[in-house]
Amino acid sequence: MKFKDLLTSEEKQQFKEAIGKIKPMVQDKVVHPKTKKTSTIRKANDLTTRQGAEFHFSDEFEPNLNQTGPMKYVKEGADSYEAKNLRRGIYQPELILDLHGLNQEHAKREIAALLIACHKEHVRCICIVHGIGNRILKNKVPHWLVQHPDILAFHQAPLEYGGDGALLALIDIKDKF
Repeated sequence: MKFKDLLTSEEKQQFKEAIGKIKPMVQDKVVHPKTKKTSTIRKANDLTTRQGAEFHFSDEFEPNLNQTGPMKYVKEGADSYEAKNLRRGIYQPELILDLHGLNQEHAKREIAALLIACHKEHVRCICIVHGIGNRILKNKVPHWLVQHPDILAFHQAPLEYGGDGALLALIDIKDKF
C-alpha cells in the first residue's frame, strides 16, 4: 500500500486548506564542475623537471670530442670499457628516440623528456636516432649529451640500431628516495 492511499479524500482536502496556495520550487543552485588540483600540481612538477633537464643543454658549449672515427664519449670517472660494450652491441637499447624531422629546439626537448622517462622507468641504455641529413643534429646531439650529468657514455650505434645516424648512450640511474 502506498503512502498517498493511507489518507482519505477528506484528510487530503484538509491538508490542502491548511497549507494554502503553493507554487513549485525552482532549482536555483549552480553546480560547478570540480577541478582536480592534483593534475595542476602534476603539471607543475613535470614542468620543473623538464626545465631542470633542459638546463643542462647549451648550444654554445663545444666539448673536445674525437672528430675522426666514430663518435664516442666516456664520462670522467666511468669505465672506458663501457664505450666498447656499446660499440659491440652488448647493451640493448630499452628506449629508442627518433629525431627525424625535428628542429634543434624540439630535439633538445625530446632528449630532455627521454632522460626524464629513463629515470622514471629505470632505463639504462637508450638509442637516439638523429639521422645524417645536413649534420646539424648529428653534431648537436653529442654536444648536448656530454653536458648532461647522468650520461655515463655514448658511442655511435651498431648498424642494426642506425649506424652513423644514431647514438647508443648509457645512463647513470640514481635512486632518488
